[in-house]
Amino acid sequence: MRSTTKWALAAAGGLAAAWVGRSLYRAKTTERVRYATVRTVGGVEIRRYPRTVLAETTAESERAAFRRLFRYITGENRRGDEVAMTAPVRTEGTEIAMTAPVRSSEAGGEVTMAFYLPAEYTPDTAPEPTDSEVSLVVEDTRKLAVKRFSWTATAERVRRHERDLLDAVAAHELQPQGEPFLMRYDAPGTPSVLRTNEVAVEIA
Repeated sequence: MRSTTKWALAAAGGLAAAWVGRSLYRAKTTERVRYATVRTVGGVEIRRYPRTVLAETTAESERAAFRRLFRYITGENRRGDEVAMTAPVRTEGTEIAMTAPVRSSEAGGEVTMAFYLPAEYTPDTAPEPTDSEVSLVVEDTRKLAVKRFSWTATAERVRRHERDLLDAVAAHELQPQGEPFLMRYDAPGTPSVLRTNEVAVEIA
């Protein structure tokens, strides 16, 4: 009996180590949207982001939107190209997107979600979607105030960090443009202790 328990514990430990290792490898090898840090104020990082291209869709749920965009990056485009996924996930609204790279917002019972395309793509070179519900959009150069936090990005935790972010922005007399949003850098299966999340708001 002891031998069986010992082997079971060893097997569980091995699976846990493999899970953590896979998550770390995925995080290290996934391309991230590039930015330059301008300065840090009150625990908030001010960053400048370049112009980026996104594939975007609006659907009745995040699951439907995600599947539609996933089909786009896995070949449902006019060139039949596979497009690498990038990080972070970007989410606006009450729901949280499933995986990277996603930007989503909720309005009128629908979800708008977007995948950031790798930096190599421009509006002219990005594969054209074959699904009329998917469109390519361009996000211009922008400056963001960003606050990082770890663990699972629950709705309550996100709201708390957004309040802290906006308080810091106001305290340093920065002018927010629009509402805060969530950026997540890890796949859904990543252990909570290894997750990296950020709340951000565009500033003038």
